[in-house]
Amino acid sequence: MNLNTEASLQLKANRQHQLWKRFKKQTVLHLFVGLGMLFLLIFAYTPMFGIVMAFKDYTIVTGIKGIFTSDWVGLQYFNEFVDDYRFGEIVRNTLVLSFLKVIFAFPAPILFAILLNEVRHLAFKRFVQTVSYLPHFISWVVVVGIAFSFLSADIGILNKLMVKIGLIDKPLDFLTSANYFWGLAVGSAVWKEMGWWTIIFLAAIAGINPALYEAAQIDGAGRLSRIWHVTLPGIKGTIVVVLILTIGSILGGGLVGSNFEQAYLLGNDVNNSTSEIVQTYAFKVGLADGRFSYAAAIDLIQSVISVLLIFSSNYIAKRASGSSLF
Repeated sequence: MNLNTEASLQLKANRQHQLWKRFKKQTVLHLFVGLGMLFLLIFAYTPMFGIVMAFKDYTIVTGIKGIFTSDWVGLQYFNEFVDDYRFGEIVRNTLVLSFLKVIFAFPAPILFAILLNEVRHLAFKRFVQTVSYLPHFISWVVVVGIAFSFLSADIGILNKLMVKIGLIDKPLDFLTSANYFWGLAVGSAVWKEMGWWTIIFLAAIAGINPALYEAAQIDGAGRLSRIWHVTLPGIKGTIVVVLILTIGSILGGGLVGSNFEQAYLLGNDVNNSTSEIVQTYAFKVGLADGRFSYAAAIDLIQSVISVLLIFSSNYIAKRASGSSLF
C-alpha cells in the first residue's frame, strides 16, 4: 500500500513537473493570453456592473448620488420605452435593417468564396481577393464620404451620369430620402465587409479533402454538381457557426455589424423615419438628454434579446444540421 502511495505521489510530482516545464516553455504565449483576458476583464466584464443603472434613478446632472447609491425605480424605464410613441417605428427600423443584412450580407461571402475557389488563374485570384477585403479597413466615416461623392443629388457622380445618359430626368435623393436608406445601408455594408468574411469561407474550402473533388469528377459530376455535393457540405460547419454568430448579433448589424455607424452617419432629419434605430435612439437620449438610466434600459433590452437569439439559433442549428457553436 505504501509503495502504491509513493508511486502515485511520484507520478503526480512528475506530471506537475512536466506541466510547469511546458508552462515555462510557453511563457510568451501565456503572457499574450493573459493580456487578452485582462483586456476583456477591464473593458468587457467590469462595465457590466453598470447594468444596474437601468433599474436606478441615476442622473449625472443633479448627481450627488452615484450609480449604486441612487434610488431604485424597478422597471420604470423599460415601461417608458415600450410606451414611447416611436417605439414601434424604432423597433421596426432595427429589425428590418438587421434582417435585410442577414438575407443579403450572409450569403454574399459564401457565394464569393465559392466563385474565387473556382478561379484557376492564381495571380488574378489573389488580386481580386485583396481588392475585395481592403474596404474592411476603411472607416465608416470615409465610406459615408465616398457615398456622398457618388450619390449626392448635387455633386454625386452617379446622379450626374444617369441624368446625362437619360436614365432619369432629375437627380435622385439617395442620401436624404427615407425610401432609399435601407437599400443604401445594406448595399454599402455588403461592399465593405463581404471580402473580409470571404477569407473565413475560403479557409474552410481549403480544408476540404481534394480527393473528394477527384472522386466526384471521375463519377462524372460537373462543376456545379461538385460545388453542391462537395464544397457546400464541406463548409457546412463553418456556415452554421457564422450563422449563429450573425443571428446573435443581428440587432447590431449581424455579419457586417454596422447598424449604429450607418444609422448615425447616414441618418438625418429627412430620412429619420427609416434611419432611427434602437442604438441611435439610446445614444441620443443618453448623451444629448443626459438620461443615462433610460438609455441603459433600452440597451439592456437589446442585449437580452441578442442572448436569447444566440441560444435559440444554436439549438435550431443543432437539431437541424447536427452542427452547433456549443
